[in-house]
Amino acid sequence: MHRVAISSTGLFVPPEVITNEELVAAYNRYARLENEKHAAEIAAGTRAALTDSSVEFIEKASGIQRRYVMERSGVLDPERMRPRFTPRPNTEISMMAEIGVKACQDALAAAGKTAADVDGVICAAANMQRSYPAMGVEIQTALGVQGYAFDMNVACSSATFGIEMAVNAVRTGSARAILVVNPEITSAHLAWMDRDCHFIFGDVCTAVLVERLDLAPVGAFEVLGTRLLSTFSNAIRNNAGFMSRAEDRNPDDRDQLFCQEGRKVFKEVCPMAAEHIAGHLASLSLTPGDVRRFWLHQANLSMNQFISRKLLGRDATVEEAPVILDEFANTASAGSIIAFHRHHADIEAGQVGVICSFGAGYSIGSVVVKKT
Repeated sequence: MHRVAISSTGLFVPPEVITNEELVAAYNRYARLENEKHAAEIAAGTRAALTDSSVEFIEKASGIQRRYVMERSGVLDPERMRPRFTPRPNTEISMMAEIGVKACQDALAAAGKTAADVDGVICAAANMQRSYPAMGVEIQTALGVQGYAFDMNVACSSATFGIEMAVNAVRTGSARAILVVNPEITSAHLAWMDRDCHFIFGDVCTAVLVERLDLAPVGAFEVLGTRLLSTFSNAIRNNAGFMSRAEDRNPDDRDQLFCQEGRKVFKEVCPMAAEHIAGHLASLSLTPGDVRRFWLHQANLSMNQFISRKLLGRDATVEEAPVILDEFANTASAGSIIAFHRHHADIEAGQVGVICSFGAGYSIGSVVVKKT
């Protein structure tokens, strides 16, 4: 059995930004148009009027200030309220594969490695652009990786679940190195016309190079352990799928996009995540006080504050639990990886950190690492 390390990470940041101010202006215009269209029903009491959003509401509810997106004009069009993507012919690389390749190339360059050093690609994301061929295989082939690839989806926990799959493959010797890539084009599944969630998500792609410790560069993070947990819940759900067509569903039906019961998720997931992390650390003879940094899932600032407070018995500093969702918003499975990517250079040899993500399922994945 081999010792395993995270050698490097990669990040692709989309070209366009939407600020809260821009988002609120577009949403409020949309709300006014809808209220005008349905004025008679609203007056009759058979339909509720849409209420305005505000920057203050968004930042208090989430801590989000802006988000990167692949395309902003469609989102900010009050008569469209969704990205405006141009279909690509099958002879061109897919959008998800394209950004996946860029993030993987960034990770390889950071580790001083090439595609020849990698034996597999795991494409782990909350939403896949298509059912098949697998996005992972397209990315693998575009990179020039000789080996295998596959897709997997555990919603916002996809990255950490993918890391465990990669760690197991490397530890047992079936692969020297695996790239785990997380292309999250969440703007396409967000209900931008829903005041309660229109601000939540942003687009991004991350990649993690997992390889044998003896092949890893100096300063890599040895993986001390991984732990996964899942239990079924309907509190976060998206019902869109290949059977929707056979059910004669309207793609604009509310449940064909991201839906959640936010308060319920907060109450149920936060204690579960804190208990999961504490239990994982205890299994490695560690305590939360031994951890130099927590790279937590970036869904909501209050959630992260609750979890770190539960673990440490006090509020965590930004050094202990860095936040990136103010800039990126919720990027599904990529959030904790962005936090690690942006905030690991100052970790000293021998110091321990925890990467943890949690989300729909419910699902929780944690990776405990030590700087070499």
